[in-house]
Amino acid sequence: MTKAFVYTEVQISLPFHDAPWKEINRAIKQQPGFLNKTWLSGIGNNSVGGLYTFDSIEDAQKFVTGYFPAEARGIDAAHTTRIFNAEIVEDASKDMNSVHFGAKINQKPGAFIYTELQLNIPFNNAPWADLNPVLRQQPGFLAKTWLSGLHTNTVGGLYAFDTIENAKTFAIDYFPTEAAQLNAAFTTRVFDASVVEDASRDMNSPFFN
Repeated sequence: MTKAFVYTEVQISLPFHDAPWKEINRAIKQQPGFLNKTWLSGIGNNSVGGLYTFDSIEDAQKFVTGYFPAEARGIDAAHTTRIFNAEIVEDASKDMNSVHFGAKINQKPGAFIYTELQLNIPFNNAPWADLNPVLRQQPGFLAKTWLSGLHTNTVGGLYAFDTIENAKTFAIDYFPTEAAQLNAAFTTRVFDASVVEDASRDMNSPFFN
């Protein structure tokens, strides 16, 4: 059962077809508590990262403090990691067709978006019930998994969109208006889903399996 999500992004510019994902996948599959991973390849900068699921927060913490820094050190790159509590976002995510909680989408995603708002809101107090209907109406929206930061209560999500164009419109035009309503600074990242399909399928990604 999924108890934690981990987001990673490595500060490199590497076209995904040049990434040694087969070797990395073999190593990650050996990590305690690992369940699946969706690879992420940055639009415009070719950053490399992923959204992982783990069966416990403790195993997720071991991953981000042990294995992952060593992996990034091996390629001489700075990196970002985030841990999110999966259990508390289940209902909100199921309402958004989240593949991480058993939903199916009827087409392969063309793009992923990662968002995080610089807020400290316990997820039970987050206005997800008001936001979900609005988010579902955005052009090209396929699914969202809500994210709630461990220890920080930041609020965010991993979205799937049908095309890169619709994803960029959401990230550039719509999402800043949502953040402004909450008076919050924010992070958005847009990723090309098509180039990571094989690598993600090998990691049992729920978007491609």
